[in-house]
Amino acid sequence: MKTDIKYLGLVTKKFNEYFLVDQKNEENFGNSKRFLCKVKKSINFKDQLIYVGDEVVIDHIDLRSKRAVITSLKKRKNLLIRPSVSNISNIYIICSVEEPKLNLSQVNRFLILAESMGVEVSLVLTKCDLITETRRSFLLDKFSKWGYKAITLNLQKPDYFQNLLAELKQKKCSIFMGPSGVGKTTLLNMIIPGLKNNTAPVSNKIKRGKNTTRNVELFSLSNKSYIVDTPGFNMQTLEVDIKSLPNLYLEIYKQVIDEGIRCKFRNCLHLNDEGCNLNKSFERYSFYKKMIESSKNQYYQNQED
Repeated sequence: MKTDIKYLGLVTKKFNEYFLVDQKNEENFGNSKRFLCKVKKSINFKDQLIYVGDEVVIDHIDLRSKRAVITSLKKRKNLLIRPSVSNISNIYIICSVEEPKLNLSQVNRFLILAESMGVEVSLVLTKCDLITETRRSFLLDKFSKWGYKAITLNLQKPDYFQNLLAELKQKKCSIFMGPSGVGKTTLLNMIIPGLKNNTAPVSNKIKRGKNTTRNVELFSLSNKSYIVDTPGFNMQTLEVDIKSLPNLYLEIYKQVIDEGIRCKFRNCLHLNDEGCNLNKSFERYSFYKKMIESSKNQYYQNQED
């Protein structure tokens, strides 16, 4: 049976020229149906590709075969290039405290990359059963000063995981980011029943895990929330406008926005600038300076090229 009614849909998986699309009827949001779709040949999306996470309009729906046609693409809020997924609402940076050992510089770069997406960013610390409670409290205090209320996971305390799961069910579309071997795949297997993605041990030689997930796919956690199952990936190239970098550090943002500090010049980069009034005593300031200098060097290199 076919229907000419158009529905708003969410692309949950992409393979070759086909897409799995969850139909979302706004009047009855909980009753979603999944359709195998192709793009209407006469439609030109201005050379745009369709990605997992995109909202589309589907038509020519066949309820028996569960097939439909994508007739238009809605404007996306954001796009993560690698892995390719759009309309992310929340990014969870996953880092282990041991095996592999916590690398603060690496954590910082992941946080800044996530902040550059303009979405809500959270920090999750895994393998906390391998450290003492004193060490866990120390890390919670450290990251609180960075501006993040870290979530800690401990295999011996399942209520920690249940709290994270309950939070994820309140978010629209979440994705895990972080280095290999920190437990992203294991965590997704716990969150999504029946997923059973393969996991690989951390290499004794390089102290990093092997990437095991291959396809990008959205899984429903509740009537209004999804989580992305994505290939494991390491740090992407951080390409941020040098002028916007200060806003990505919560310690600087808080001083400028919440406390209302004013430097002599509006475009102050808070290094050795004349009339800079920023309190530079926060821990991440050394990371910030290195990022600014790196961005400057890249800028001048591009000018020479």
